Amino acid sequence: MTVALTIGEFSKMTYLSVKALRHYHDVGLLEPAEIDASSGYRRYTAEQVATAQAIRRFRDLDMPLDQVRAVLQAPDLATRNRAILDHLEAMQSQLERTQQTVTSLQALLTAPSAPRPVEYRTLPATATLAIRATVAFDDANDWLEAAYPELHAALDAAGLSPAGPDSALYDDAFFTDGAGDTVAFVPLAGSAADGRGRVAPLELPATRVAAMVHDGPFDDLDQTYGALGTAVAELGLGASGPIREIYLADDRAEVCWPITVSARS
Repeated sequence: MTVALTIGEFSKMTYLSVKALRHYHDVGLLEPAEIDASSGYRRYTAEQVATAQAIRRFRDLDMPLDQVRAVLQAPDLATRNRAILDHLEAMQSQLERTQQTVTSLQALLTAPSAPRPVEYRTLPATATLAIRATVAFDDANDWLEAAYPELHAALDAAGLSPAGPDSALYDDAFFTDGAGDTVAFVPLAGSAADGRGRVAPLELPATRVAAMVHDGPFDDLDQTYGALGTAVAELGLGASGPIREIYLADDRAEVCWPITVSARS
């Protein structure tokens, strides 16, 4: 025999507030078994308790409502489990980012920063294969991760090898406006090769820069920018032009800040 439960009874049985149950009904996540046509009162069944309790646990894990819906409406067990695992993996990534941020902040607050060496040099004119786009600051990592395999595929198709590490250029608007002209490129020896798709040859002019090496997680790259920018500003060497990042290894990069041509020549 199916027993009809009032929304208040159902709330106590599931630890979900009446407000939450009404919201889940409104968004089509958990609909009552029946709604009284005259009073509008919602009625639930005992068979819905387990579903409601699962929803509460998913929400405790900060699973978005659309993803909760995908889990509940999954056509089979494998699809349901994949949706849950996807969210758990996203949570694990977020936990790792949080731990990195905590570690970085602790170091920033407790360890005095030692002076860091700055090198002043001229980057020579360089032929490259490049991908150029207006990229949002928060999307840059994902954009670069997609761009470099595409660049190297174009190199392989042309039978060429890179003449240096993967690199990128970021214009001022990328930092000041949260989105700006961004160039992912691979340097070449000699003349630029033909492009394909969004990959195009790009000749970079010789540029005078102040350079500083960053060692450590890229989440802390702002500290290198701060130290390098301070050195450039204190000497009044700043010049217009994009900042270049040269990716030397997984946790190692060189930041190149444009400076006046005559600086430390």
